[in-house]
Amino acid sequence: MKRERLLKVLLAPHVSEKTTVLGESGALVSFKVVRDATKAEIKAAVELMFEVKVDDVRVLNMKGKTKRKQRGPAGRRPHWKKAYVALQAGSEIDFASTD
Repeated sequence: MKRERLLKVLLAPHVSEKTTVLGESGALVSFKVVRDATKAEIKAAVELMFEVKVDDVRVLNMKGKTKRKQRGPAGRRPHWKKAYVALQAGSEIDFASTD
């Protein structure tokens, strides 16, 4: 896999109540990723960018919500892909640090 591709795979960390609870109970982190990313690419990208060891990757395709307005046709938010990354014991990603 090319380094340029791996640097474009991860879009942002996905922070919600569910991911916060999962992250506190174990070494589990969630990311928004590009829609055509594979599990192998996500694993390699996390290991490259955060210098941690990845144990497992689970991927979900999220459907975009339909939004309605007072006037005009109903619109739709874009579909996106979410990845849950399980880190090996002793590995940790801290998004709050300002290094």
